[in-house]
Amino acid sequence: MSKGLRMGVLGIDHRHIFTQIQHMQDVGAELAGWWSDGTPQTLAGFEKRFGDAPRVQDPAQLLDDPGIDLILIAAVPEDRAALSIRAMQAGKDVMSDKPGCTTPAQLEALRQTVKDTGRIWSIDFSERFEVEAVTRASELIAEGAIGRVVQTVGLGPHRLNRDTRPDWFFQRQRYGGILVDIASHQIDQFLHFTGADDAEISFASVANLAHPGDPGLQDFGQIALRAKGGQGGEGYIRVDWFTPDALPSWGDGRLFITGTEGTLELRKYVDVAGRAGGDHLFLVNGTVCEHIDAGGAGLPYFRRLADDIRNRSETAMTQAHVFKVMELALAAQAMAEGAK
Repeated sequence: MSKGLRMGVLGIDHRHIFTQIQHMQDVGAELAGWWSDGTPQTLAGFEKRFGDAPRVQDPAQLLDDPGIDLILIAAVPEDRAALSIRAMQAGKDVMSDKPGCTTPAQLEALRQTVKDTGRIWSIDFSERFEVEAVTRASELIAEGAIGRVVQTVGLGPHRLNRDTRPDWFFQRQRYGGILVDIASHQIDQFLHFTGADDAEISFASVANLAHPGDPGLQDFGQIALRAKGGQGGEGYIRVDWFTPDALPSWGDGRLFITGTEGTLELRKYVDVAGRAGGDHLFLVNGTVCEHIDAGGAGLPYFRRLADDIRNRSETAMTQAHVFKVMELALAAQAMAEGAK
């Protein structure tokens, strides 16, 4: 495929669609049109940023367009799998917002559709793919800066912004549970940095600790997991909706990586010690103890996905990896809820 990529959008219910589109536009893709059900809270902001592209009244208008290569999806989480399947059956590749599915049955249907169609089903795990500190950390680990990775600790706190959230945000069936929704990010990073193909969940819990008026909300969750086979690796994940209002970011996302010869700490979005901006990386090993400003390291996922669409390759993220991330997130959610 030598021509430029054209993309359509199905669902704008989560603001992640803004960066999904922007990053693909940055690598040359054209937004051909978009569809969304009703009037989601994101609508005004979306039309302000991307209103030059036409809104269609039926998804089929995009899916039946032979000139569209890629479908971006940020609908309500419960609806994403069905839209992804419909897009792939129409011959389109897909980039979904996380979570890409909310039930094991949806995941199995997605696996079968990828097998049947040969299309790409990818998830933009933004806490890895949209963070330049993660890009630089990946490079440092590949260079041997901290030896073999033996553990990751991923923290994903978020600000609730209760008054701005749509109704579906508080309905467990619709958002999938906190471990499926948020912790899929940290599972992705665990597998990526340990190099593991699979893992076992040794512990998982969810709770509503402080929002009795919203019984469907899970405001806290945690997972302990261990890599299967190979060189091993341990992981701990904590996600929550308790980011304080004074923090100048939606959350203090942090990742700690322990290696046999050093450590890395990523403060992705803010440094409460006072350094400006995000993408703060701290490296300590046998010869170095330093802060690295990782801004400028790049976000290769989007260029790689564009190349994968053209070349039918798997350089952005393997299909096996995205399936495994969602499989583990769903398993952790089921373990946590079954233990209550």
